[in-house]
Amino acid sequence: MTERPHTDVAVIMRCERIDHRWQVWRWSLAEVLQHDPAFGTQPRRLPDDARGQRWLFPGFLVELFRDDAEGYYLNLCSPAPCWFVLWRPDEDPGADGVALARPVQVSLSYHDAGRWLDAQETVEQLPAAPEVLQVLRAFVAAHYRPEPRRRKRPDSFRALHDRFGNPAPVPTQGQGGGAGGDDHA
Repeated sequence: MTERPHTDVAVIMRCERIDHRWQVWRWSLAEVLQHDPAFGTQPRRLPDDARGQRWLFPGFLVELFRDDAEGYYLNLCSPAPCWFVLWRPDEDPGADGVALARPVQVSLSYHDAGRWLDAQETVEQLPAAPEVLQVLRAFVAAHYRPEPRRRKRPDSFRALHDRFGNPAPVPTQGQGGGAGGDDHA
């Protein structure tokens, strides 16, 4: 079995107090870091800073799959290649009345992010570090092959439609004037 290229990362989520009528707290993605064994394996609250609470979520494995090379390619071609993080709020609020926001998955693929967004998930992005992008570029160079362009079919082969979008009948005989038509005098 061949091992896929991968990296272990940790995610830091930030909870900020906001001045809003219906929402007092707002969660956002703060950082994606290379995993360090000192992070441990369990989520934990970091010391608060001037902007609010911060939570560390270690232990995310980000693998690169050959069949998703196009998704990585699209990320690299964007103006700011990035990490995509899918996160969900906990159902129950904690002791301080704030429901914890938990990262669920981390990816470098546009295709993954698109699927998550299509499923109405919360997805945020942060720029990826240069060393991560270097590995991603090498992977894409080795595995991405653009699909060959298909020949465009001439318009003369397109089906005819009337002004309402219904298939239009095409008479093949008897409309006069042309070769093979029935001539009635």
